[in-house]
Amino acid sequence: MAQPSARITQPQTIPVIGVDEHLPPVDPGRLTAQALRSRFAAPPLYTPEIPGDGGRFAPERTPTPASVLVPLVMRDDGLRVLLTQRTAHLRDHAGQISFPGGRAEAHDADAVATALRETEEEVGLARHHIEVIGTLPHYRTVTSYVVTPVVGLVQPHFELTLDDNEVAEAFEVPLSFLMTPANHRRHRFEWDGHTRQFLSMPWPRPGADDSYFIWGATAAMLRNLYAFLAQPD
Repeated sequence: MAQPSARITQPQTIPVIGVDEHLPPVDPGRLTAQALRSRFAAPPLYTPEIPGDGGRFAPERTPTPASVLVPLVMRDDGLRVLLTQRTAHLRDHAGQISFPGGRAEAHDADAVATALRETEEEVGLARHHIEVIGTLPHYRTVTSYVVTPVVGLVQPHFELTLDDNEVAEAFEVPLSFLMTPANHRRHRFEWDGHTRQFLSMPWPRPGADDSYFIWGATAAMLRNLYAFLAQPD
């Protein structure tokens, strides 16, 4: 394998150094809509496990506020996380698995408004389907975005209209799968005397031999959600 550079373009090729199967999954009783409403209404003291890289590879960029929606779809068999796969031609995060979201605009009232607007623009999910229940701490990306994850419960029976300039595909993953650390893999690579680590949470692609490779900022924010929900009351 060729020596990787600071920009990871093929994360699947980076060696796995461990799996967090020693950590317990979040109790299923905490993964219901009502339990999540209660948790965010009275959150525990909490420090995010992975605050991000803080523009480590783009120090010349001014930090840019952004928001993503963590959409939890209320299906009959449990909550599912709605994710997107970015199109291959984007300048940043091409082809990656992401939450819907993007940079803040001057007319956005706050981080929640940014997340809802970007979600509607990217995947056509109307805000009347979304019940915002809270936010997680900021995540600072390697490209100098300061991202607010906005958590929302999504009523089913919606229809999506993807912006095909930005989004190649939308799909859902059971929240219980993502809140089970046995599905969290740790990767590490080195270049030019530096070391970087990241998480991945591959989800099998239906009818195919490969997986949706959930990694990087998206996996880190999901891991922060895990830590938030796993905290004792």
